[in-house]
Amino acid sequence: MTRWIARQRYLIDYALASAARRRTRNIGLLLVYALLVFVLASVMLFSLALRHEATAVLRHSPEVILQRMVAGRHDLIPPGYAERIGRIRGVQKQAGRLWGYYYDPVMKANFTFMVPPDGGIERRSIAVGPALARERGLDENTGISFRAYSGKLFAFTVGAVLPQDSELVSADLVLMHEDDFRAFFEYPAGHWTDIALSVANPQEVRNVAAKLAAALPDSRPILREEVLRTYASIFDWREGIVLTVLSGALLAFAILAWEKASGLSADEKREIGILKAIGWETSDVLKMKAWEGTLLSLSAFLAGYVAAWLHVFHFDAGLFAPVLKGWAVLYPRFDLTPAVDGLTLATLFFFTVFPYTAAVLVPVWRAAITDPDAVMRA
Repeated sequence: MTRWIARQRYLIDYALASAARRRTRNIGLLLVYALLVFVLASVMLFSLALRHEATAVLRHSPEVILQRMVAGRHDLIPPGYAERIGRIRGVQKQAGRLWGYYYDPVMKANFTFMVPPDGGIERRSIAVGPALARERGLDENTGISFRAYSGKLFAFTVGAVLPQDSELVSADLVLMHEDDFRAFFEYPAGHWTDIALSVANPQEVRNVAAKLAAALPDSRPILREEVLRTYASIFDWREGIVLTVLSGALLAFAILAWEKASGLSADEKREIGILKAIGWETSDVLKMKAWEGTLLSLSAFLAGYVAAWLHVFHFDAGLFAPVLKGWAVLYPRFDLTPAVDGLTLATLFFFTVFPYTAAVLVPVWRAAITDPDAVMRA
């Protein structure tokens, strides 16, 4: 075993010396290779981190959200729904929710108006999200007015600015008292935007949703797992768009690998011929060149992956964030939590390291099995 390790060390030493003799070519190749890994890894890391954040945010969301549909559109929940839902077995808890969207012509952005489930907001007072406060220059005890869709002007006082660490979900949020919300949107008493349900047995969520749909034909149950699936599909779609745009880089890498496999330079052929002439076995030549290709591809992979990690988690993924986050007037500012998926990392490693390493061995094998004198004369 010790002899085998020593043999591999000698092969690695020679491979490094051989690569150093062609340092200009190898450095250029290393930079192009690392750049490709950097681009692909940045897209994968950023998409994975966004999925992780979405999962963390939605983990404590209602298991089932019940909406009422009229002519295919979301409509208000009328009085009497809560009583009918309470008779369905498996429903542990229910709560009506009040929320809606408001377009602000000043910022040309949509705000989300909502009544918090636990109350805590005084009349004519609101709590605003960090992005909204930042863009409108709001702070505690600052006054702000909104013109309702009815044309009436409502004046509020900012009672609090929501914490910065909640900006991912509260960037454009405006929390207000229930009476103010109903007056602003002219909601009738006893009506709700939707109903949040809690199920006693998590394994029975789908069965409860089916019972709700049967008992209330004009309703639409939305499951938490469906929302998570929707977010995952959106991120997959956006990631696919970026990778499609970057397909030219992938094609360039394929051409690079093919060029490497198509043949060796005259100096490399002469070197292999000399090694065979002084007694190297074909297997030794292949191992040495395999180590040379592996070391270069591993170095490129590590450099590209580390650069992508810094780009995504320390520089906010400035190159790809607008595409993968989506478009919005009020962009939330938040720090992504580093997330690594073993399968994604293994896939990236396999499709960037193995093709080049394998491509290196094809021309080397052809030269190694040729007569050394013929190789050196070529």
